[in-house]
Amino acid sequence: MRAAGREVLVTAAASQAMDAEAQSEWSLNQFALVEAAGRRAAGSLLDSFPRLFREAPSGPSTVILAGAGNNGADAMVILRSLIFLGKLEAEKAALLVTKIPGGEEENPRSLLYRSLLKLGVPAASALDGEQVLRPILEGAALIIDGLSGTGLRGALRGEAAALAALANSRRRGSLLVSVDVPSGLSDDWKPGMPLVEAGATLALEPEKLCLYKPAARPFCGRVLHTGGIFPEALTEKYRAAELVDWDYSRTLIPPVPPDSYKYGRGLVEIRAGAPGSSGAAAIAARGAQAAGAGLVRLLVDPAIQSVLAVGASGIMVAEEQAAGPRFKADALLLGPGWGRGPERRRSLEEALALEEGGTPLVLDADAIHLAKDRVFHGNALLTPHPGELAAYTGLPREEILSDPARLLPALAREKRAVFLFKSHVLFIASPAGDLAVVDGMNPSLAVGGSGDLLAGLCAGIAARRRAMAAGCRPADLYACALAGAGLLIRAAGEMANRFTDPLELADLAADLAGRAWLPGSPGGGTYG
Repeated sequence: MRAAGREVLVTAAASQAMDAEAQSEWSLNQFALVEAAGRRAAGSLLDSFPRLFREAPSGPSTVILAGAGNNGADAMVILRSLIFLGKLEAEKAALLVTKIPGGEEENPRSLLYRSLLKLGVPAASALDGEQVLRPILEGAALIIDGLSGTGLRGALRGEAAALAALANSRRRGSLLVSVDVPSGLSDDWKPGMPLVEAGATLALEPEKLCLYKPAARPFCGRVLHTGGIFPEALTEKYRAAELVDWDYSRTLIPPVPPDSYKYGRGLVEIRAGAPGSSGAAAIAARGAQAAGAGLVRLLVDPAIQSVLAVGASGIMVAEEQAAGPRFKADALLLGPGWGRGPERRRSLEEALALEEGGTPLVLDADAIHLAKDRVFHGNALLTPHPGELAAYTGLPREEILSDPARLLPALAREKRAVFLFKSHVLFIASPAGDLAVVDGMNPSLAVGGSGDLLAGLCAGIAARRRAMAAGCRPADLYACALAGAGLLIRAAGEMANRFTDPLELADLAADLAGRAWLPGSPGGGTYG
């Protein structure tokens, strides 16, 4: 059974291989696959935009942009399904193709083209020129883009590029929905290449990993998951990554037993903050609390110890140099607002020795920089943002945002650590080769302190898992990162479209975590 909150992501090459196997081994021929994809996509479109189809009795004025590949055929099935369902009258639609199919061709695209003409849908081609095509597009309330798919090599060009440019210049207020991916997007896509700017994307199963390239993600709009097309066993076979959200990632972490006590929920030790950046330490500590850690011990410079101790409800605040080994930490977090002086390097060396012994270690901000040349022992989680990852790897920031999925798995294997890359889309990679994506696209997180909060959430989850499971293996730390990222994104989604501060976001995260992991709470006790 497919897990809620989880989607399989594949590369373009894997998608093509999967199509071939579906036809040769599962007897799902090309016609059946195109029909299934188009019908499912039509259903997703109707479910996602019901108002669009309610406002006009005969349906919205609709234009289909169809290229020469299967995406064009999928788009035509969508149109035909809308007509068959009585949601759209044929005369309110138009079909624009890059090239008119040959009359004798027996492939899905040519058969669907003839079927739509028989229904009375007017058609034109890119060869008719901008003077003919532009008025058709300008009159559309709905444009469905099927110009190209992920099989594209290099940049979008020719008639498809011309139609894409016209679509991008559409009138304000019209909705452009891409089929599978916005045309122009592929594994090869790089910033600057032509790309359709979609308001929504009907992401067909299996979803394509390139949809979540951070540099491309804003052009995809609202991603509409459209499944039920392939057998689950087949999609899993070709999986390159997994797209997960809180509904799934919370099931990876066991709930708190009813007889638990504070030490049973784990002790997080945080070394963070400096004069002028004490807020980072406070936010990270609150994150660890919100994720369910039983104890949070914050070790800071003497200059800020008294300031932080005043407002630290339930948090032990001590001077780092004078703290002593009073408690054995179940997880360590180093780096938020920390600085990079010689004393920090000494503290990092102590923490690395504990990581070698099996203690989960979360490194954020300055600690990532200080550990740049280190290879870990499978018990570390690094949480860089684009600038930090650029400094860590020596790669340009733009190259990282173009395709982090190519970089992170190899980096995780090389460094023997889990990496949680923070951008408007989050990527998590493990040394074992796991790769996950958590879709973000929430500008309320574009605020100082949200990264400190995420590091605290991950450390709190890791400490609780280690305390409860008698050890935190590398795969467990990957699960902790998924849960922390999912928790942050879901909490941000409950912000009710307003600006706020990270401590308020921590309160929302605490509420979600409690409902997921405290017995007796609505939804509590869920564990996969």
